[in-house]
Amino acid sequence: MNDQRSNNRAGLFEDELDVSGFAPKPPARAEQVKAVAEEAGFRSRGPAPARAGRPAKGPPAAPAGERREQRRYRTGRNQQLNLKVRAQDAEAFYAIADAEGWVLGDVFARAVAALARDRSGREANSYRTAIQWLP
Repeated sequence: MNDQRSNNRAGLFEDELDVSGFAPKPPARAEQVKAVAEEAGFRSRGPAPARAGRPAKGPPAAPAGERREQRRYRTGRNQQLNLKVRAQDAEAFYAIADAEGWVLGDVFARAVAALARDRSGREANSYRTAIQWLP
């Protein structure tokens, strides 16, 4: 795929390059940046100005039930399983964990064990061997 043009290229390091015409531009003024950003429809990442009747200190409190306390435990488990579930199923899962004082991995393992016990015959045996370490 060699053609005639590749042989006629200018050398990169053969001549001194005159770069005197290149100079950094001075930074734009804040007012210019703000005007261009507003014109283009960009929104500020800064905090919103305080409104009357609402304290400006700190973020607004999250509605009850939205934020959960982080649950971090050292258990020796090293596999992650991400599931997309219905909201009511997630709430029930967390409610069971809280009521029993179990970590989430234990709730999951006990649920799998209970399903294995409920299933009959051929598939239950393979589940039982996979979870034989459960109490």
